[in-house]
Amino acid sequence: MSTMMIIGGTDGLGRFIAQRHADRGGTVVIAGRDADRAETVAKEIAPTALGLGLDLSRPETIAASAAGVPALDHLVVTASHQRPNTLRDFDIAEAITAVTTKLVGYAEAVRVLRERFTPEASVVLFGGLAKERPYPGSTVITTFNAAVTGLVKTLAVEIAPHRVNALHPGLVGDSPRWRDADLGTLAERTPIGRLITMDEIADATGFLLRNGGMNGHDLVVDGGFLTR
Repeated sequence: MSTMMIIGGTDGLGRFIAQRHADRGGTVVIAGRDADRAETVAKEIAPTALGLGLDLSRPETIAASAAGVPALDHLVVTASHQRPNTLRDFDIAEAITAVTTKLVGYAEAVRVLRERFTPEASVVLFGGLAKERPYPGSTVITTFNAAVTGLVKTLAVEIAPHRVNALHPGLVGDSPRWRDADLGTLAERTPIGRLITMDEIADATGFLLRNGGMNGHDLVVDGGFLTR
């Protein structure tokens, strides 16, 4: 079976994707900012899973942090630093951390880990629907998620023949972040009459990782939310 590394795999969608891969017999490497938490989560997912500390907001440390990573068939990066930030109350330190994590950190992680890629290895980077639908406080979030599109296109050229794609989820109704929130109005705006699920995001991630024809693409998984 294949080996998948998930940066941002200690919680939320990253952990769900990691658990699914392990349940199907694959090997999992979990990376997160807190090494102890990453190791704990890894052992909860599977006895053979590996956990390590890796902080995308400090890209200069990524190479040393990833020194023990084995050969990889898949790389999934879900990690982000999302804090509300508007021009009126602009927090420069938060903005720098967010952009560094999502763009410099993502790029450096791919650069460092490329030497561990097996011949058929592929990459999925997570963006978000805010790139298309800004909301109050999303100034930085909208900007870096839109920039993921450009990053994926250049990475697809630079690390060819390895494939790189982006996945942009809508609101994931059963995710830890949203499952206790009142999102009824948003669900009604979706043609399918509900929010998307973690299972659907995991399926979409698997598709991008496996399908050899998908490269340099943005895949929006939103249940049709953007049609309205």
